[in-house]
Amino acid sequence: MSRRVASRGSANRPAAGAWPVVFCALFACSWCGNQFSPLLLMYENVEHYSTVDVNAFLGVYVFGLAPALLAAGALSDRFGRRPLMIVAVVSSLAASLSLLLGEANVAGIYVGRLLSGVAVGAAMSVGTSWIKELSRAPFDDDADVGSGARRSSLAFTAGSATGALVAGGIAQFTAWGEELPFAVHVVMTAPLLFLIRRVPETVRWDGVKLGFRDRFRVPSASHRRFTRVVVVAAPWLFAAAALAYGYLPVLLADRTAGWGLGYAAILSVVTLGVASLVQPLAKRIDSTSNARGLVVCLAGITGGILVLTLAVVYSSPVIGLVAAVVFGIAMGIGLVSGLLEVQRIAPERELAGLTGVFYALAYAGFLTPTLLAAITPPLTTVGLFLGLAVLACASAAVIMLSYRKHLPENEAPANSIGQVASR
Repeated sequence: MSRRVASRGSANRPAAGAWPVVFCALFACSWCGNQFSPLLLMYENVEHYSTVDVNAFLGVYVFGLAPALLAAGALSDRFGRRPLMIVAVVSSLAASLSLLLGEANVAGIYVGRLLSGVAVGAAMSVGTSWIKELSRAPFDDDADVGSGARRSSLAFTAGSATGALVAGGIAQFTAWGEELPFAVHVVMTAPLLFLIRRVPETVRWDGVKLGFRDRFRVPSASHRRFTRVVVVAAPWLFAAAALAYGYLPVLLADRTAGWGLGYAAILSVVTLGVASLVQPLAKRIDSTSNARGLVVCLAGITGGILVLTLAVVYSSPVIGLVAAVVFGIAMGIGLVSGLLEVQRIAPERELAGLTGVFYALAYAGFLTPTLLAAITPPLTTVGLFLGLAVLACASAAVIMLSYRKHLPENEAPANSIGQVASR
């Protein structure tokens, strides 16, 4: 069995303030992943793709993202954070170039979206773990236990919001919406390829070889706290995001004619901006002895779906903005709470791998609009939303009723990063 060792400066000289570079890389990759979302209406109205097509463009991203989340995290636990983070940044640049040079053809869009998924998947599993490891001594003596989770969650939400704001603003107010957003991203991201090389590596290995399957195994993914608490909540996190700024703009397209691209961008910025702002609150809600952070998240998502339903019933962009705020609050609390759960469950040698599993489950929620569009008709949008609200409420109830079963009274809950509770 190979043994992973966290490097605490033996192989690399500790560098104060190293985490901001990784923060920027995660920010840039998240920008890449979400810059496409507000452009869905443009591809539907200008390029005349169907609603099913544009939701497929949104959903195909998951098929690049999920394998990257699972593979990159596990591989970085073995071979180090830096090489996999470079792969993420290169993939984000290739994705934007494909969308920039593809001239809105189907092949270019699909390739760009798949590469965007690879970029975000690798960046989130590897970058989240790298930031966490750089947010402690000897790299950052001032950080507290939850700093890594908050910083990585902020990088994702702020990067996603910026991508939507830049792309949506350009598309709404200029004639270069199909090219310029992606060019801006390339220019802003390219310097990171050089900066990342100077960030201290936090993982080294003893050189023992593993079989192919063993390289990707994450035993802590079978931890009871993970499978019966975290797994229940994870898909709802990005289902909320996809509904708020991926599906709602399409449903209200007739009502927002003429400024639909701007409205889509506003929804993205509001959802993700609120998610960023509430993250300090999420740390206060989180607890090692229960799962109240994830319960609050799911309660908020249930409320968000109900408000979203009202927005569709009354064709109201204003109510849609309220729904985005509610979803943002729930998403911000859920992201931080979920990452803190993962970091308590995962041992050091599996941190990135389990983080990748968590994000893969969360990002499965981005398929929600595609699935809803495919079955509407025969089912109605309102009926499907009400069904989703019931499922979200039931998920919250499952966690409330079961979380203590996975923390037996004779076993202390995890109370520090990397500590494993009960299996």
